[in-house]
Amino acid sequence: MRSRKALNLNFEVDKLTNSIEYVVTGDTFQTEISLVSAEDIKVVSKGSKWQFDWKHEYKQPGREVYKLTIFGNPAVIHGMISLEVKEDHVYMHLVESAPFNKGKTKMYVGVPGNLVAFACRLSFQRGHEGNVSFLSKTQLIEHYKKTLGASHFGGRIMIIETKAAACLIDRYFKM
Repeated sequence: MRSRKALNLNFEVDKLTNSIEYVVTGDTFQTEISLVSAEDIKVVSKGSKWQFDWKHEYKQPGREVYKLTIFGNPAVIHGMISLEVKEDHVYMHLVESAPFNKGKTKMYVGVPGNLVAFACRLSFQRGHEGNVSFLSKTQLIEHYKKTLGASHFGGRIMIIETKAAACLIDRYFKM
């Protein structure tokens, strides 16, 4: 099997919200994050406009793929994240908002921030003090520093450490 090169994440944190926010009205909705199922993968893979190959990601050993939905409506996936629990931190392989939550006509804001906050929470739950890392596209390094409180570790490596992780979790989840 051909190995794939590690991807540089290029999600933009559009707004840090307390959940996700409907753009038209400003109403917020409580969210849930859960592991994706094989059925979910079929929905986001078959003829969809998702940017990443989530079917491939779902099959990767050691990775956990999660979906973000609105509480009480698990059929509509607003975003997805692929995580790997490492020895001392959680590594974010992919983060993506649903096609209807991207661009100028997006329906909901707050999806990427919500997913990253979940990665931080998972890091605390797994005993890694909230530490999360990922590879960033060069042009987004400053954006992640400003919006997520991430630190630039060198090259394209970004790290969200304990204090910044706790701030994100506090915004999206009640610990």
